[in-house]
Amino acid sequence: MPRLKLFVLKLIALMQRHPGMVAAFGFASGVASFLLVERKAELAKVLALVLLISWLWLTLENTLRDRIAKRFGFVLPPPVVRYATQMIHQESLFFVLPFFFITTTWNSSQLLFSGLLAIAALISITDPLYYRWLAPKRWLYLTYHSLTLFAVLLTALPVIFKLTTKQSYELALVVAMLLSLPSMFAVVKVRRWWRWLLLLTLPLALGASGWWLRAWVPPATLWLNEVAISQQFDNRLRMPGSTLEHLTLAELQSQGLYAYTAISAPRGLNERIYHVWRYEGREIDRIALDIHGGRKEGYRAWTHKQKFPQNAVGDWQVQVVTEAGQMIGVLRFQVE
Repeated sequence: MPRLKLFVLKLIALMQRHPGMVAAFGFASGVASFLLVERKAELAKVLALVLLISWLWLTLENTLRDRIAKRFGFVLPPPVVRYATQMIHQESLFFVLPFFFITTTWNSSQLLFSGLLAIAALISITDPLYYRWLAPKRWLYLTYHSLTLFAVLLTALPVIFKLTTKQSYELALVVAMLLSLPSMFAVVKVRRWWRWLLLLTLPLALGASGWWLRAWVPPATLWLNEVAISQQFDNRLRMPGSTLEHLTLAELQSQGLYAYTAISAPRGLNERIYHVWRYEGREIDRIALDIHGGRKEGYRAWTHKQKFPQNAVGDWQVQVVTEAGQMIGVLRFQVE
C-alpha cells in the first residue's frame, strides 16, 4: 500500500510540473476520437466511455476520498483532490473542443456556445483563474462543472449508445441535472423548508434553460461535408449541378431549386433531420429527411422545392436542423 501511495503522489507531482500535458492529451484524444468515429468506431467508443467513467470522480469526489482512506489506509490531501478535479476538467474540455469546433455554424448563435467552451478550456489550464477566481465562487464553479459535463455527454452518448441527437440532448440534460445534485447539496444547506424548494428548483431551472437554448448548441457528432443550392440534380449519381448563390425570380419560379447536403454521422446512427426553407427570416417550408451514419463522404440527402411565394425576391436560407432544433448548417442564396 505505501508503494501505491508513493506512485499516486509521484504521478500528481509529474503532472504539476507539466500542467499542459493533461490538456494536450485531452485535445489529442478528442481529435483521434473525432477521426475514429468514421473509421474505427469501436475504439472511439472506448475512449468516450473512459472519459464518462472519469466523471464519477467529480460527482462523488468526497465519498471516493473517504473510501480510499478506508480501503487503502491513506488520505488524499485536499490540494491533490482539487488538482485531480482540474485535470478531469482539462481533459474533458479539450477532448470535446475538436467535435464542437468542426460542427459549429460560426455565423450563428452557436458561436456563443463553442466560444464559451473554448474560454472554459483556457480557464482550466490557467491556475490563477481556476483557483483564485473560479473555485472560490461555488455557484460559478457548479455552472462550470455542469457545462463541462453537458458537453461531454453530448459528444459521448451518440458514439457509445448510437442515440439520435435529440435523445442525446434530452438525456444529457437529465444526467447533468441529476449529477449536479451532490454538488448542490454542498452549496445549499438544507435546514429549512424553503431551502428544500430551492434545491429542487435549481436543477429544473438548469434543465429548462438548456432546452430553451438548444438551438445555440451544435450537434457534436453531425456535420456537413458538402452542400449545394442548384437547379439541376443527377438522380443516378445523386449529385447536384453547379452551385448557385444568386438567381433571378423568373429562374426560381420556372425550375425550382434543389438543396443538397452530405451529412456525416457516427457509424450506425439513424437520424431524422429537416431542411427548413426560410425567406427573410420566416419559415416557408420544413421537409423531413432520414439519414444513416457511417459513410465517409457523408449521407447524401436533398430536397426539391418548386412552389415559392409570388414575390420571392430577397434573402433565402435552407437551415439543416435536427429533431431537437439544433442547427447542423445553413445554405444561403439570393433571389434578384
